[in-house]
Amino acid sequence: MAVRAVRALIQRVTSASVAIADEVVGEIGPGVLILVCAMQGDTAEASAKLAAKISKLRIFKDEAGKMNQSLVQTGGSALIVSQFTLAADTSRGNRPGFSQAAPPDQGEALYQQFIADMQGLGIQTATGRFGGDMAVSLTNDGPVTIWIDTAAA
Repeated sequence: MAVRAVRALIQRVTSASVAIADEVVGEIGPGVLILVCAMQGDTAEASAKLAAKISKLRIFKDEAGKMNQSLVQTGGSALIVSQFTLAADTSRGNRPGFSQAAPPDQGEALYQQFIADMQGLGIQTATGRFGGDMAVSLTNDGPVTIWIDTAAA
């Protein structure tokens, strides 16, 4: 099996929240919603690389209205939600396979590492709950939605 890298789907938001059983467990104002998935063979180094890349992405508008500022520059927050379904393999039939996702114990450890990496870069974070049945709400700003795989970052 080929080694993959941490995958993430980033959405620029004006606000976002995640709830479990109608209880909000994490919410942010302006910033990014990050859906993140650890893949088989991922490492703490891949997590740090992903956090650094996201923190520097120039996806926020500057004074001229151009996407020219990063999350760090704007002081925005990050809502980080684990989502193993980003590992979906749809190449065989209509039922996605998820065998390339990291096993749950490794996935959770890398999810926690990614949160710590983002916080270590000075980004205010809120989170979902690993393995939880979560309802995510967001107001996508733009919309701006970006896919990142650390193998290509």
